[in-house]
Amino acid sequence: MSGSPHHLYLWLLAVTLSLVPGAQPLAPRDFQEEEENETLWSPLPPVPCDYDRCRHLQVPCHELQQAGPTACLCPGLSSPAQPPDPPRLGEVQTVAEEGRAVIRWCAPFSPVHQYWLLLSEGSRAPQQGAPLNSTVRKAELNGLNPGGAYVVCVVASNDAGESTVPKAGREGLEVAGDPAFGPCGRFTMPPRPLTLIHAAVGVGTALALLSCSALVWHFYLRQHCGCPRRGAIQAQQRL
Repeated sequence: MSGSPHHLYLWLLAVTLSLVPGAQPLAPRDFQEEEENETLWSPLPPVPCDYDRCRHLQVPCHELQQAGPTACLCPGLSSPAQPPDPPRLGEVQTVAEEGRAVIRWCAPFSPVHQYWLLLSEGSRAPQQGAPLNSTVRKAELNGLNPGGAYVVCVVASNDAGESTVPKAGREGLEVAGDPAFGPCGRFTMPPRPLTLIHAAVGVGTALALLSCSALVWHFYLRQHCGCPRRGAIQAQQRL
């Protein structure tokens, strides 16, 4: 066969590839492009949902999972077939001028359908407030007496029942254990500022009246009985 060795080699290679069915010419692999494709398609690790059990009007975590573009993790909850654990009472802020208190709390790690407050003043029987939906973490108490000592408890409920609170029958509510981690707490309404002003004015008026009475009595005795020291001096001069 005529031709150069180089042409002969190319001809033999072409004949060999034509005899092998499905044979494709070899091409260098782009490993860098494959790694980039794997990186783009690899699933992102799940992160905790933006859920705060102490946040007022907090959307339930399972709704956050459905609304988010990526999967997120929710905190574990107890079984819905069990009553919820007690909520944790948070800050109690009093407004003396209005006889009002703002109650805050944190949700338990349990399914909750609604909340309500129990309020007791002294040894009186507790009063139950209106039901609140599961997103609420703040409520107001109005009409509180200045200087009154109160116990407030937060109750959570679901289809299986309601959370427990320390009760004492008709003798009011009791705070048991560590109130910083329980559903109940004590607070006292401070006196209203106007009441303090009136008390200060009353005390000042009473002191002024006492001072005036003492002065009037002093001058009355001096006018009718004379000064004892002056009388003694006049007696010595006569002697």
